[in-house]
Amino acid sequence: MILKKLETIFFIEGEFNNKDPKINEEIYQKIISPNFPKIDIKNINLESNNKFSFYLNKEFNIKKLKIDSELKLNNLLILNKLKLKKFLPNIKDEFNLSNHVIKINFSDRKLSIVGEGNILLQDKKDFLSYKISKTQDLYEFETSLDILENPMLIDFLNYQNDKDKKTLNLAGKHSFKKNTIFKYISLDQNKNKIKINDIVMDKDFKIKSFKKMSLNFYDKDKKENRLSIINKNNNYILSGSSLNVNSLLENFINDDNKKSEGFLNSDFNLSIKIEKIYLDEVYEVQNLNGSLFYKNNEISKADLKASFTNSQKLRFTVKSIEDNKVTTLFLDKAEPIIKKYKFIKGFKGGSLDFYSSKKNNKSISTLKIYDFKLKELPALTKILTLASLQGIVDILSGEGIGFDEFEMNFQNQGNLMTIDEIYAIGPAISILMNGYVEKNKIISLRGTLVPATTINKAIGSIPVLGKILVGSKTGEGVFGVSFKIKGPPKKLETTVNPIKTLTPRFITRTLEKLKKN
Repeated sequence: MILKKLETIFFIEGEFNNKDPKINEEIYQKIISPNFPKIDIKNINLESNNKFSFYLNKEFNIKKLKIDSELKLNNLLILNKLKLKKFLPNIKDEFNLSNHVIKINFSDRKLSIVGEGNILLQDKKDFLSYKISKTQDLYEFETSLDILENPMLIDFLNYQNDKDKKTLNLAGKHSFKKNTIFKYISLDQNKNKIKINDIVMDKDFKIKSFKKMSLNFYDKDKKENRLSIINKNNNYILSGSSLNVNSLLENFINDDNKKSEGFLNSDFNLSIKIEKIYLDEVYEVQNLNGSLFYKNNEISKADLKASFTNSQKLRFTVKSIEDNKVTTLFLDKAEPIIKKYKFIKGFKGGSLDFYSSKKNNKSISTLKIYDFKLKELPALTKILTLASLQGIVDILSGEGIGFDEFEMNFQNQGNLMTIDEIYAIGPAISILMNGYVEKNKIISLRGTLVPATTINKAIGSIPVLGKILVGSKTGEGVFGVSFKIKGPPKKLETTVNPIKTLTPRFITRTLEKLKKN
């Protein structure tokens, strides 16, 4: 150590080496903890070469402290406080950094750290390099993570890669009292490239805005996604040649919790122009055009149009007037949507028309599906079996039962769906039912199922199905059944009783449909 007297102050410089790999508690409390208060270090093992200099006045106040250090970080164990499970599925409760070479510079209250080495986040080691600078409470960073043989998921993009090398790059600045701003976040994996620029996040790490997003990758379905989103004065423009929404639709339809966290933590308008949209592995629509307006993390206004082949259409609209929101969806091809409901198998054909009005968290909706076949529906199969309608069961398990029209009128409030009425009519059977469904708790339905032969006898307007239902002799067969379905979703109990007469409501609804057709 060198000590020099300069008029009224002293200049001190020196160096020291730390060969003891175990860092002591005093160094941790005075240097590491104040600069990185949110990092919970469980264990640290390092060696260092350090040079320092500073000025000391008569009051023994240190001025112009400067430290240059070269560290060999043998091992660092950090408690994982990051919520990254949905991106890194095998992430551990603790991160382990090993064999890092780090250079640290502290001068004029500015801290600079540059380093690289191994990091164990999941099952196998990855490689991490980083540059960090700190001035007062502002941190600036530039980081690169090579994910070598570990999986990575981006669920909302349907992206997954388990073993190929992936490089995640990010740069930006962070203040504990203000926003976090990412200059860029990018992912590179062979020909797959995802990048987002100028991201502004609030104190809760929710995205407030970004300038541009570029997506060019093949997803888990081996579909190409090529598009970009550009922000122009909080009006976002989504455009591109192709996008696969199969996974998005699947998750939305079958997710028990449909409450959305929102694309951005602010209100914004999204204009859309995409040449090709993949609905699933078979169906696609062309030229999706329109716009969405998000308010309070919900779509408050929308108008989207697209075309299937043969000029068949898709149309989605949302209109909000004061506290009333009206949603409509029309599809000339219902199959790509309906078949995503896991309890329905073998749905073919059909067009779909949906209308819903929502006010004060209560929605009143009507769903209509026309001209379709149904091959497998467990609840319906059980009713037919209990009613001894084996002929119809055979059709259901074979080519499927056809329906001319299905109409469902229902209300939703919270976890409760009240089904005011479901009516379906077809060449083989007609069904009328009502009831309620409390999500994840109980299903309660009751109704009437009548073979077409019975309706033919009662009304005289539907062709006789013949021997399949009523046999060859007068009086054979089944007139119809009433049924009840009740219980928890996975333990439903079904009871069936024969009926001798049709209710006026059943006859009225049937006549309405026949007259309409």
